[in-house]
Amino acid sequence: MDTVANNHSAVEAEGKDTTLIYRQSRWTRLTHWIWAFSLFFMLLSGLQIFNARPQLYVGKQSGFEFNNTILQIGAENTANGQRGFTEIFGHRFDTTGVLGWSGPPGQETPRAFPSWATIPSYYDLGTARVVHFFFAWILTTTLLIWLIASLVNGHIRRDLAPRVSDLRKLPRDIVDHAKLKFHHTREYNTLQKMAYGGVLFVLLPLMIVTGLAMSPSMNSVLPWLNEILGGRQTARTIHFTAMVLLVLFFVVHILMILAAGPINELRSIITGWYRTDPPAKHVEPTERSA
Repeated sequence: MDTVANNHSAVEAEGKDTTLIYRQSRWTRLTHWIWAFSLFFMLLSGLQIFNARPQLYVGKQSGFEFNNTILQIGAENTANGQRGFTEIFGHRFDTTGVLGWSGPPGQETPRAFPSWATIPSYYDLGTARVVHFFFAWILTTTLLIWLIASLVNGHIRRDLAPRVSDLRKLPRDIVDHAKLKFHHTREYNTLQKMAYGGVLFVLLPLMIVTGLAMSPSMNSVLPWLNEILGGRQTARTIHFTAMVLLVLFFVVHILMILAAGPINELRSIITGWYRTDPPAKHVEPTERSA
């Protein structure tokens, strides 16, 4: 009887699915969706705020008498009628229908970003600012709590900080990703660590700091912040650039999810369970018969 019981236990152990692991904690999943939700509303309300003054400058001052514009989105009268344009470092591109001049046929209006890309869809700077600042404080608070908790429980050191061995694997990771060859393991690969680290420790803090520098109410509390960033106009340009980089990260992030297996990746960030690659089987050498 003991032999039969032992054999039965061995069969159950062999039949257990060891490739399905618990990868993402509840706290990781919760903060992930809070940040995603907050950034969505911050992006669309931020584009509405940008529409109020669709130019970016470098320096402490701006205006017609200064030549420090690096980006401008607008509309102009041409021989072919009203046209939208985007000008970057003095190079002008026709962006009619998307940027500068957009709307339903026959009802186009001059606006930097189209109505479908802003919150609210109609021009309302006051509402856009309320939405933007509300979700900015949610993101900031959650990020601060996450940072403290991750330092205490070792999540940053254990899962996000690149090690020397990770840096050695970087060239191979780049080649594998270029070939759409993905390894499903418990640990993040080097590119993931660098990308997530760049977002969590560079882009998001930079968005928060530049946002505070642009706030007139913060000038009396942190008067030196504006000076460090090179003026309010430069802070606004850095803020916008960080937003563009976050959008690019989101696009690449979604493409990698689709390429690596969307069901597995979504299950991980929703339920925490992630299916890894099966362990490699090593074939034992056999003796050659004489």
